[in-house]
This record gives sequence, C-alpha cells and structure tokens, in this order.
Amino acid sequence: MHGVQLSGIDLNLLVVLDALLDTRSVKLAARRVALSPSAASHALARLRHLLGDPILVRVGRELVPSPRAGRLRGELRSVLDGVERLLGPEEVEPARLRRRFTIACSDYAELVVLPALSRRIAKLAPGVDLQTRPAGADPVAALRAGDCELFVGVCRVSHRDVGREPLFDDDFVCVLRRGHPALRRRWTAEAFAALEHVLVAPTGEPRGVVDLALGKRGLARRVARTCTTSSSAPRLVAGSDYVLTLSARIARELAAPLGLVLRRPPLDLPRFTIAQAWHRGLDGDRALDWLRTAVADAVTSPERASPARPSPDRRRG
Repeated sequence: MHGVQLSGIDLNLLVVLDALLDTRSVKLAARRVALSPSAASHALARLRHLLGDPILVRVGRELVPSPRAGRLRGELRSVLDGVERLLGPEEVEPARLRRRFTIACSDYAELVVLPALSRRIAKLAPGVDLQTRPAGADPVAALRAGDCELFVGVCRVSHRDVGREPLFDDDFVCVLRRGHPALRRRWTAEAFAALEHVLVAPTGEPRGVVDLALGKRGLARRVARTCTTSSSAPRLVAGSDYVLTLSARIARELAAPLGLVLRRPPLDLPRFTIAQAWHRGLDGDRALDWLRTAVADAVTSPERASPARPSPDRRRG
C-alpha cells in the first residue's frame, strides 16, 4: 500500500479484514463486526480490489488465507491493537446493552443453568434477550456456522478454533417412585440391571454410560422407555416401577414434587463436566465476553444450592 492516500481509504475495512482472517468465514466475520452477511461480502470485494489479492481462497469446503493475506495478518493485528490502545475502547455497560444472544443447549442446561442465568441478566442487563436452540448432535458445527454464539453442555473434544470453559461437575443418581419394590431389596448391580429402565437419549443413541458400566460387569439391562428430554423421563418413573439414572442436579429439581426417591447407583459411573464453548472468531466480541462471565457467575452464585446427595445405601452390594 506504499503511496496510497489514507484519506481515500475506509479504514473500517481493516477491521473487517482482521475478522475475515481470524474466522475464515464471511458469516462469522459479519457477526463479529456487527455487519450483515451481505455487507461483509461487499467489504471483502472492496478489500480484494484494494489489495489486488483474493485474500480468502476456497480449498475444498474451507476458506483459507492467500499467501499475501497470511503475511499481512500479524502486522494487521499489531496495527489494530495500537489503534485500540490509542482510542481506549469503552467497556461493556450491561445496563445499556441491547443484544439478543442465541445459546445452543440441551434441556439439561435449560433446567439447570438457564433459570439462574435469566435472573442474573434480568437484574444486570434487562435489555438483553436470550434465545435457546437445540444443541443437536454436533454443537461445534453450529458454533462454526454462526448459528449460535454460545454452547452450554457436555463438550469433551478440544478444537483449536473453539474456546471452552468448564462450569461445574455433576453426578448420576438413580430415581425410583416412593414404594418401589426394589427399595426393599438388596441394591446390587445385578438387581439394578434386572429392573426395567428409562433412558434419556437427546440424540437418539440407544445406549448410555449405564450400559457401558454394566457391560464391564457382563450385565445388560432392558430399556423399556426412551425419552429425548430429562424433564419428561422422571414423570414416567413416578407412575411405574421403572428406574431412571439421571443427573443429580436435575433429580434435585424434579424428584420431590413427583414423590421420587434418589439412590446411589450400585456401580461406578463417571462424573461429567458441563462447560460453555464459543467460536474463537468471536473472541473480540466484548458483549459475548460479558455473557460468558454472567453464565459462569450464575452457576457458581451462592443462591444456587448444592445438588442433592442421596444417602448411602447400607444394603448396596
């Protein structure tokens, strides 16, 4: 750009260029810099004309930086960092924030995380709207496509382009109706496997952690009912002799009103971690940074009681 008159250049294009090189996606770059996808596409066309370079080149199903764009990236980030320091960007003021966020999650997160988060946002940022959508089988793909800003749930796999922050751990407990015949008998893995079970399978998987744990002991169970949500499954147990293995936090929310009894599983089941995840292309979105902090604060606030802990079963074998 030697000899180019800066007065004739829209310097906002550099911000769009930075977002395009970071996200490698016109849609994600548009969201990051608060433009429509068509406006971001138009900016990319102007940048290509200005630099005389394609900037992003399609290779297969992905967009990758051109060699020149790759060389410019480090210098561009340095220039923009200097401008940000010079102008002193304003911090996000939650009370004045006007924004709609889309969070991909299962009904687990809606039951356990959303109520506390909703109360916190209503108090601190009443102009913020929340929309949840099903996480689906591949929430990382939804983040990459820009279909949501945040995912809350179980996210075990690490990805270079996806940030992840653990929020809390949870255990599994067994839930039975009060007066269930199994409550009067010795609680062994064999007795547990012989019962008729309810399985929560949000993505339709026919087996879960219970089946894996039983299989290690050479046991199998009959899954008599399969549900897609954790909220509907306890209601099936309340009026039957089924048994349900469920998260301790959800059991605490739903067991008492339905007259259900919590019992520790008679076999070792792994704890699981609930985390929040986001696309790294949105790391510069300060409003999203604030939302992530609000999520973390909501699930660790003193107003949230600890999950129910079933008392040890002395007859467990």
